[in-house]
Amino acid sequence: MEALSPPSPTSSSDLYAYLLQTSLKSKDPFAGKLIHARIIKAGLHLGVFLMNNLMNFYAKVGSTSDAHRVFDDMTVKNTFSWNTILSAYAKQGRLDKARRVFEEIPDRDSVSWTSMIVGYNQIGHFENAIKMFVQMIGSRISPTQYTITNVLASCGAIEALDIGRKVHSFVIKHGLGSCIPVANSMLNMYIKCGDSITAKFVFDRMRLKNTSSWNVMISLHMESGRVDLALGQFKQMTERDVVSWNSMVAGYNRHGFDVEALEIFSNMLKDSSLKPDKFTLASALSACANLEKLNPGKQIHAYIIRTEFDTSGAVGNALVSMYAKSGGVEIARKIVEQSGSSALNVIAFTALLDGYIKLGDINPARQIFDSLRDRDVVAWTAMIVGYVQNGLNNEALELFRSMIKEGPKPNSHTLAAMLSVSSSLASLYHGKQIHSSAIRSWEASSVSVSNALITMYAKAGSLNNSKQVFDLIRNNRDTISWTSMIIALAQHGHGEEAIELFEEMLAVGIKPDHITYVGVLSACTHVGLVEQGRRYYHLMQDLHKIKPTLSHYACMIDLFGRAGLLQEAHDFIKGMPVEPDVISWGSLLASCKVYKNVELAKVAAERLLLLEPGNSGAYSSLANLYSACGRWKDAAEIRKSMKDRGVKKDQGFSWLQVQNKVHVFGVEDGLHPQKDAIYNMMEKIWKEIKKMGFIPDTESVLHDLEQEVKEQMLRHHSEKLAIAFGLLSTPENTTLRIMKNLRVCNDCHSAIKFISKLVGREIIVRDSTRFHHFKDGSCSCQDYW
Repeated sequence: MEALSPPSPTSSSDLYAYLLQTSLKSKDPFAGKLIHARIIKAGLHLGVFLMNNLMNFYAKVGSTSDAHRVFDDMTVKNTFSWNTILSAYAKQGRLDKARRVFEEIPDRDSVSWTSMIVGYNQIGHFENAIKMFVQMIGSRISPTQYTITNVLASCGAIEALDIGRKVHSFVIKHGLGSCIPVANSMLNMYIKCGDSITAKFVFDRMRLKNTSSWNVMISLHMESGRVDLALGQFKQMTERDVVSWNSMVAGYNRHGFDVEALEIFSNMLKDSSLKPDKFTLASALSACANLEKLNPGKQIHAYIIRTEFDTSGAVGNALVSMYAKSGGVEIARKIVEQSGSSALNVIAFTALLDGYIKLGDINPARQIFDSLRDRDVVAWTAMIVGYVQNGLNNEALELFRSMIKEGPKPNSHTLAAMLSVSSSLASLYHGKQIHSSAIRSWEASSVSVSNALITMYAKAGSLNNSKQVFDLIRNNRDTISWTSMIIALAQHGHGEEAIELFEEMLAVGIKPDHITYVGVLSACTHVGLVEQGRRYYHLMQDLHKIKPTLSHYACMIDLFGRAGLLQEAHDFIKGMPVEPDVISWGSLLASCKVYKNVELAKVAAERLLLLEPGNSGAYSSLANLYSACGRWKDAAEIRKSMKDRGVKKDQGFSWLQVQNKVHVFGVEDGLHPQKDAIYNMMEKIWKEIKKMGFIPDTESVLHDLEQEVKEQMLRHHSEKLAIAFGLLSTPENTTLRIMKNLRVCNDCHSAIKFISKLVGREIIVRDSTRFHHFKDGSCSCQDYW
């Protein structure tokens, strides 16, 4: 800007006005006060022109009180005088005083009204700004371009589309549409109000466009994911600024087009004289992180060092994330140590945490977490999830307890992670505590928390609670909600109900995913609905275009095998387009054991052991099958082979939780401090249920022993000991919840039905494949297991 030339000395007022305007550059109120004193001494303080200049000086240097004193002392005021003091208050956000001045102005002009509109807009009182504009039009005062741009900004801020359209009509009527700032403001207003169609119409009708106009449209297309249209607009631009390039790089990065983001960034460095800013570099580094490409990330880091770019804030955090995600976690940590952990944001910390998790070393991540000054809910959640993903459930629980005591309120992601811990532990006690935390923090109605609650309660054996949670989110259910409930019902032996729920899911238009179909096929398996299972298997592929995975194949093999269709199960395996896994062959082997098909069992066991030579289940199943068929010599050879190869049989054990303590029992367990009472209780129960008609299944003891010895072994199975302890340790009518790591044997299944009737309690047993609800002498599986 050219320097002001001093006026010819025709007037002292002109000279002092010139001095005031010159002093504005230094923003020095003291200089203004000296000139003010000279004006009074020269007797020039009665002139409106000079006093307006003086008042304007005080207002612009922030001395509003001095400006108001000058205003009050003026004997004659014109509209400029009123507008100057009004504008001073409005710019400072003191709209109460500005309003009083505004009400007193005798002749308001467009500047008066615009000052109020701008003032309200700046402090976020957008409704008041719009009201002032409406009153301005009602007073027949013509708005300026500046008025229009501000009222459109207010409309966009509160998404007042109807009013914005009326302003647009006003703009067209008064011929202001050709003004680029006004047209750009209309573009922004329509985009913020979600009307992209009209925004494009406005853009296309603009005869003159500047860089901001093009940037707005690029941003619009990127926001809606139309990266092709954004690129088309970008290529049409004759002049681009940093915002143009940033919109493209950040937009590509945000929508997963990371390769394209890096290409645009590279073109910017080669073809443009513009230098990247912190937003460009952060987006480019984010693209490298997503692609896990260390070399391009290092090149960008080298550029940052070469240009001495400030790495505090977004760029530093993007560097940490890039290195952590791309296998350079130690470099990421060095950057943190150099810049200080206080500069680390949660996204970068989470990336660093994930980096250490990939290395299987979570301790450095905990050290960084402990050093963070401001740990928000995302940081706490990231650390908890890190523990959960590494199977460190106790550490996750401890950290969650600390969070409740000293940290921020847990959010839905934290609670969902903790409910996952409870699900893994099958701990109803912990699950209910976390449910209470969710209710206290108003997160219980969150869909993610509700879905986790459905799974937690189901895995803890409380199906009714799962149903209650599912019913509470009736209007907000997503695919995961339906799937979780279908799987819960299937696992608890309610196959028909699971299938009914699946049909309801389809009827309301919720699209199932591959996990939903695992649940519904599993439901068919547990209740023996072979034809229904076949139908769903084909529906999955034909209607929903879901390609079967090994989990779906395993369900079908299990479906055929449980129903005794062993040859069909074997044919299905042979027809699979992928190599059958351990679960597929293991499922067939288990079915062969049930139906005593020795020849096919040998085939399944051999194939299983080729895949997993140390699989003890294959040896045990085959040996047990030989024993069940009376082929003791063959069984002995299998067990000898197992011993020679150092393969140890999986030890069966059962556990239950009483008064927040977990009690674990093995077969013939003699370690529990209450063992004598437990054994006496089991002896008593055994005698009583035999009187009721229970016949011990001594064929389940696959050893050539005396009948009495066999009965004693059956009596001391882990789940029976756990039930005896539960009966001794809990009040009458209390439901017993027993967890077991292997399948329940035939004898235990039969005995527990009698025990449930004898003691008048529900006994819930979760084995390795499903839940059994024993009540009044029957089981929820209807003996199909």
